[in-house]
Amino acid sequence: MEQAKQLAAAKQALRHIMKERRKELDPAYCHTADERIRAAVLALPVYRTADRLFVYVSMPGEPDTRALIAAALEAGKRVYVPKCPDRKTMLAARIGDLAELAPGRLSIPEPGTISEIASAEELDLMLIPCVTACRDGRRLGHGAGYYDRFLQSGHGLKICLCYGRMLSETLPAGPMDVRMDAVITEDAADRIG
Repeated sequence: MEQAKQLAAAKQALRHIMKERRKELDPAYCHTADERIRAAVLALPVYRTADRLFVYVSMPGEPDTRALIAAALEAGKRVYVPKCPDRKTMLAARIGDLAELAPGRLSIPEPGTISEIASAEELDLMLIPCVTACRDGRRLGHGAGYYDRFLQSGHGLKICLCYGRMLSETLPAGPMDVRMDAVITEDAADRIG
């Protein structure tokens, strides 16, 4: 129990540091990085062959995914985004247009109504947010555990999108933290295989 408390405290301390760092990111840097991250994702062979794509809806300070979502919809892919009906559950809800999104739990944009959901096992490619990540695939989220619970059963490729300036050399992780298959920044895509 003490070890779990220490892990939680270490994660919270790192979240605080990285959220302060995020506030210092130059908007011009973020704009350029967003374009390069988007281009890197769109160039992935697994993206081109993916039929079912799960993509987080970006919040301020995160790599922007709205243009990625629009490109995937235009390409005819089935696009799913997070929908959190309660404090423990995250669903992958299909959307057909960005206009379907409205502020939901924690003010994160999500579909107002659900027409179709997919399980993590049914998704070909999942693009996941973070507060910070390591190049080895470890990520630190906001602490609610939605993504780690959802991804426990996922078999598709799990890719974390992270600004290069938000990477960490190391970060605390526990047994329930799901490791990403790759981390994409504006400079590199690591561990895609």
